Amino acid sequence: MEVTSLYREPEEREQISFGALEFHDVFRIFRSGPAETVALRGLDLRVEPGELVALFGPSGSGKSTALHLAAGLDVPSAGEVRVFGRSLTRLGERELAGYRAREIALVFQRGNLWSALSARDNVALSLSLAGRRSSDAAIDRALAAFDLHNRERQRAGTLSGGEQQRVAIAAAAAREAQLVLADEPTAELDEGNERLVLQALQRLRNEFGSTVVVVSHSPRVADEADRVFELRDGRLA
Repeated sequence: MEVTSLYREPEEREQISFGALEFHDVFRIFRSGPAETVALRGLDLRVEPGELVALFGPSGSGKSTALHLAAGLDVPSAGEVRVFGRSLTRLGERELAGYRAREIALVFQRGNLWSALSARDNVALSLSLAGRRSSDAAIDRALAAFDLHNRERQRAGTLSGGEQQRVAIAAAAAREAQLVLADEPTAELDEGNERLVLQALQRLRNEFGSTVVVVSHSPRVADEADRVFELRDGRLA
């Protein structure tokens, strides 16, 4: 089954009224025997195209659950999640797999790269897995944009934590990912590397046109975001 692209040309995006990411009365309930844990309680939020937003809140507030739903890694118990106007709730598992591979980029706290491959090969493989032609020009531009041209031949496993995160962000840029979902991308970094990764996320938005959603506990992430959605007990505070 062919997956319809979520990409829209800039002039087309200006004429549409839907958000880049929308949650409509979303519940997520986890059950284990008779016990229930309500992770999201009627969550409503909307992220506009081209924004960098932070999902902020204490542990257990539902922010990582919300990110997993946006990534198509989980499905809501009730309500609807929409990305660029299309409902993820109505997609089958094969379509969701295509959505994750081709339409979005994920940046996790760790484990984003193939450690035995070079930084450049990681970006090239990301393009290939997304069904994109591996373009030297696109790879060069992405690596240069995130100050990685001096590290492109170095194995990813030997890079610093901050450099690894920037390679993952460069891969998203090379793929021209319209929605980038980052889960605690600076959690294990020192202040200097956190600043560099945040600058990279801002460049991803400003120069490559991505909408960026970051789950974080870090006040610095909140300070750099266009908007902050604070979650408590599974709903907006």
